[in-house]
Order: sequence, then C-alpha cells, then structure tokens
Amino acid sequence: MIIKYFEFEKINIKKTNFILLHGKNEGLKNQEINKLKNKISKKTKNYDEKQILENTDRFIEDLMNGSLFDESKIIIINRASDKLFHTIEDLIERKIEDTIFIFNCEILEKKSKIRNLFEKSKDKLISIAFYPDNYETLSKLAQSFIRSEKISLSNENLNLIINKCNNDRKNLLNELEKVSIFSKTKKNITNEEIQKLVNLNENHSVNELINFCLAKNKKQTLNILNENNYSNEDVIIIIRTMLKKTKTLLNLILKFKINKDLNITINNSKPPIFWKEKEIVKLQIKAWSLDKVKDLIREINDLELLLKKRPIKPINFISNFLIEKSS
Repeated sequence: MIIKYFEFEKINIKKTNFILLHGKNEGLKNQEINKLKNKISKKTKNYDEKQILENTDRFIEDLMNGSLFDESKIIIINRASDKLFHTIEDLIERKIEDTIFIFNCEILEKKSKIRNLFEKSKDKLISIAFYPDNYETLSKLAQSFIRSEKISLSNENLNLIINKCNNDRKNLLNELEKVSIFSKTKKNITNEEIQKLVNLNENHSVNELINFCLAKNKKQTLNILNENNYSNEDVIIIIRTMLKKTKTLLNLILKFKINKDLNITINNSKPPIFWKEKEIVKLQIKAWSLDKVKDLIREINDLELLLKKRPIKPINFISNFLIEKSS
C-alpha cells in the first residue's frame, strides 16, 4: 500500500509492521523515523543490507529466538535493495509481531521487486516515497530555524545556504546549526564568514573530484572545482587522495587484464571498494591503460615535489593538472 510521507505518523503498527522508505531525501526520512520512535518509545537496532546478506540465517535465527527483542522493537535496515526480496518474504511469512521492520532504500525503479511487493499489498505492507525537497520547503525550514534561534542573517546568505544544500534538509539543518553556534559569539555574520562556516554537500568532494577526474569526466571535474573553495592547504589532501586512488586503479587494471571480468575485478578488490563507487571505478578501468596509469603515478609524485619547491598558489597548479587529466 502506498501512503504519503506526512501520513507516516498515522500508521497503525498493530496491523502494519513492514515499512519501505525509498528515495533520496535522507533528512526527511530521518525526521519521520524519529517521530515514530518518539511516538512508540521503542528501542531501535540498525543494520546494513550487507550485514544481513552475509549471514541471513543468523539474522533470522536471532529474530526467532528473541535475542534481538531484548535490544530493540524497531529494526531499521539501511541501503536495502532487491537483494533482500526473499529475506523480506520470509520475514512476512513468519508473522513476527511486536517488531517494526523499516527498510530504508535509495531510489527504487518502478520495476523493483521489493517496491512492487510493498505497493501491491492492501494493508500489511507500507511503501513511502521521499522525494527531494524543493526550494520553497527548504526556505520555510530555514526561515523557521533562524527565527527560533534569533539569528541575524541576510537573505543573500540564507539563499546561499539553501541553494547549495542539494535539496536535502539534512544538509540544510546541519549547516544552519553551525551558523547558530557561530552566532552565539558574533551578532552579524558576513558573507565571507558564511562561506568559511558552511560545509555544504558539494564540499565533501575530494573523493568525488578524483573519481570523476580518473573517470575522464571533465564536465563533473570542472563543476566540483568551481563549486568548492579549495584552499592552498587542501592541495596536499587532493594530491595524496589522487595518488592513493591511482595506485588502486593500477592494481585493478592488472587484475582485469587477467580475469577479463569487470564485476569480478571490482568485487574481489582488497581493500573492498565502497558500493557507491563501484560504477565509477568501472569507468576508470575502461578509461586508462596500464602504461598511462604508471605515467600518471610518476606525474603525481613529480607534481607534489614541484609544489613543495614552488608553494605560490598551488591550488592553481593542481586544478590545471586535474582538468588536463580528466580530458
């Protein structure tokens, strides 16, 4: 059964204890989950899908033996996907009562097996979509926050924060909280201070920056460079991150030349590749030859030595280098 997110609190957990949350708006998901937790006052245990897939039998056994019930009555499974379809079917058939199962997914396509399972149920299963916040919603949240905290902030600075929070209230509220703390010691906050204070969604992106560069995606590399105010002090972090990722890429290309299978190469990587990076790493393997990667490693080392000898505006050097390599 499909319901809207604002109906979340109305769910009758005595009749419905399987809830599917899907979509990109993690801030809104967390907000609604917290409301539910406060309403029913039950302890919570969080899992990642990978934990369950690695030992499904143990997870089911703990449930049926009641060992999980000693700790929680709400079980949240994050990053859930269709890989859990049969496990979810098993849990439903067992008719486990007094425990709420929340499956937190990213975007699910309409043909998704678990999405169809939940949406086609008449009352036992609930499916809720969480779409990105729009500007109007975020603006109301931001205005409400600064009024309640009595923060003096210009519309220009407030709009700067809203426009760059990637349509996610979690990002917005995190950054407004920083501004609130800063405002306790300084009444009027300048635009320059806002730029330094906020750590918006784009600024998480040294890893992203290098990933797009190595994937030969010049457009995204430029976007990240333009959206971030990297300082000269950040240069060493960028260089070391690029060197590390390039050495990993070299090893992956060597393995791919042997097994000729991208999925096997990625899945057997040590250390493991984070699931969100798997697709872009595949592009990197396709984009580079073995000799070119070896040359790149030498160039990165040479660049680091050069910047240590010529410390004037090193961010310009590294920016030009990344743009060149992403072409």
